[in-house]
Amino acid sequence: MKNRLATLVGALALSAAASAQTWIWYPGDYEIWLGNQMNNRRTERGAFFPPFWKTDSHYVVVEFSKKLDLAEPEEIFIAAEGKYNVKLDGKLQFGMPSTLKLPAGKHSLNIKVWNQSTPPTIYVKGKTVNTDKTWKVTYEDKEWIDESGKASDTSATVYMDAGCWNFDGATQLPSKFSLARKPMKAVSSTPRKEGVLYDFGKETFGYITLKEVKGKGTIHIYYGESPEEALDTEYCETLDKLLAEPGQITDLAIRNTRKLYDEYTLDNSKAFRYVYVTCDPGVTIQDVSMQYEYLPEEYRGSFKCNDEELNRIWEVGAYTMHLTTREFFIDGIKRDRWVWSGDAIQSYLMNYYLFFDNETVKRTIWLLRGKDPVTSHSNTIMDYTFYWFLSIYDYYMYSGDKDFVTQLYPRMQSMMDYVLGRTNANGMVEGMTGDWVFVDWADGYLDKKGELSFEQVLFCKSLETMALCAGLAGNTADKTKYEKLASALRSKLEPAFWNEQKQAMVHNRVQGKQSESVTRYANMFSVFFNYLNADKQQTIKHTVLQNDSILKITTPYMRFYELEALCALGEQESVMKEMKAYWGGMLKEGATSFWEKYNPEETGTRHLAMYGRPYGKSLCHAWGASPIYLLGKYYLGVKPTKPGYEEYSVTPCLGGLKWMEGTVPTPYGNIHIYMDKKEIRIKSDGGKGVLNIPTRKGMKAMTIEPGEEQVFKY
Repeated sequence: MKNRLATLVGALALSAAASAQTWIWYPGDYEIWLGNQMNNRRTERGAFFPPFWKTDSHYVVVEFSKKLDLAEPEEIFIAAEGKYNVKLDGKLQFGMPSTLKLPAGKHSLNIKVWNQSTPPTIYVKGKTVNTDKTWKVTYEDKEWIDESGKASDTSATVYMDAGCWNFDGATQLPSKFSLARKPMKAVSSTPRKEGVLYDFGKETFGYITLKEVKGKGTIHIYYGESPEEALDTEYCETLDKLLAEPGQITDLAIRNTRKLYDEYTLDNSKAFRYVYVTCDPGVTIQDVSMQYEYLPEEYRGSFKCNDEELNRIWEVGAYTMHLTTREFFIDGIKRDRWVWSGDAIQSYLMNYYLFFDNETVKRTIWLLRGKDPVTSHSNTIMDYTFYWFLSIYDYYMYSGDKDFVTQLYPRMQSMMDYVLGRTNANGMVEGMTGDWVFVDWADGYLDKKGELSFEQVLFCKSLETMALCAGLAGNTADKTKYEKLASALRSKLEPAFWNEQKQAMVHNRVQGKQSESVTRYANMFSVFFNYLNADKQQTIKHTVLQNDSILKITTPYMRFYELEALCALGEQESVMKEMKAYWGGMLKEGATSFWEKYNPEETGTRHLAMYGRPYGKSLCHAWGASPIYLLGKYYLGVKPTKPGYEEYSVTPCLGGLKWMEGTVPTPYGNIHIYMDKKEIRIKSDGGKGVLNIPTRKGMKAMTIEPGEEQVFKY
């Protein structure tokens, strides 16, 4: 059957399709399946290391259906991944037909597929009948035949619009998808200790290739993001071990033996810059190279200015984003290689100013949600559940894709039902058994007990997001319900957490009593969510955000939000200095991609340590690339004000620079901005734009017309 499904002879003989055709599946299923493949590639010193949260799977039987109205007879080609049947107007066709003649007129076409190992998918190509996202799918059609031979009523069946991506050719089987590869050589090789240390010049990701392996014995491969890690054979985070024998080689970690040819490429990918290779006596290797693995992306966004250090920060940020943009947006390429909701929401936002890759956003959102029943928070982390909600409306604002929100809304409902079922008597959330209350990795004590102000702020914004998405889905009852819940919670935030003496939101409240602790988290989120009035926002800028006595943030993860809050308060010049000091500090330490955490007070190999392990820190982490977002939104100053950039604003700010220019991608094309101290030049490919120009009397709004470049003096 496998050969039958993969053999698609005859498709090319059909007439050219009037509309594009693509492989389709049950929405979310392929994304979950593909995510399982990726999430389960993690290893720790050669040991398999799967995720610790609930792993869902695809529906094994899926029915695909389409209502047809044909002006003339038509022949269609059918392919499927799985065992399938075909019904035309309720009548089963013989076998698993690869072609089917459809008479003119109105018809119902149904294809049911079973596949236990990979998601059921189909591909139909005809002159006018082609698989696309308008087909309906269900995992249970609830159709049976009674004793009279009459088919049951299927009105209770829940149908969804089909899911799809870009598998537009008949031979592009979704289950065979893999990322692109290209060969890369090491920039240097140096004999060290008992082996050779290979340097690939910068942080990278892929598969090691060994050339001309000779002899019999064990080959040890130790990976490192630093030379110290690669050379530390006892504590490096990742390694491989191979057994070379005449004519064959065995990967001892996965127990896979293959014939040995001139080159051998390992089956497992790794992240590294350095690779240290040692061999038993009698084993020789002529050379070590790699297959670099990547998702092809177009760099649609850009940024350049008079400050070369800032240009380098943008370039390294973009490279960091590309390395962590794989089948999904992942956290870091060395250690976890998992999809985490807190990391992902920042990747989405950076993506909107770099790639504008909506498909990877949608795949990641589907994967993070999984399926009902909900048994825990996203990644088991309370705050990560809230980020998942927020990311959906963000996506809608940047893309204008209402269909995606509508399709996902039922899973939003059940996720929020889970959250609401875990609120306390005050209508607030606090950590319960099984909840990981994360907030941030902090170099100091963060109390996780009681009602954290940070969690309530995220919860409130999530309820507001639910109301907006309910409106998009046409569910007016839910819209009203969530608006009331959000309003009730928001009215409690200041009375519960604002401290007049400290002039700030306190960190938490335990048994109704405010703690003495003030942290940055709830305060900075309250700024860009506009949960505090203008006076209080300016107050906490001084009492919290610019107060060095408050516990400092040392992760790029939360620096993202801290600097966003300061930009929202008009502090672009000070934020520019912070970016250069923080991300520039990593560059001065030799970073070729940005890190999971950076504390400028640390030195030497202390920069490599985390989680109690000498090399536990990821030196290529998605959340490290936040200057991409900050420079696009708060310096080039571009953001959508209506979904999909139907309307947008541009409020450029030099922030101490002499000049800058850059491009921000949109669904219409691009918006290009140049600004110096005398003029602003803008060229837009579409949408209704407003340019906010600084003048002595304040901001002046000017209309941006799509088409030719416009020049504005100020």
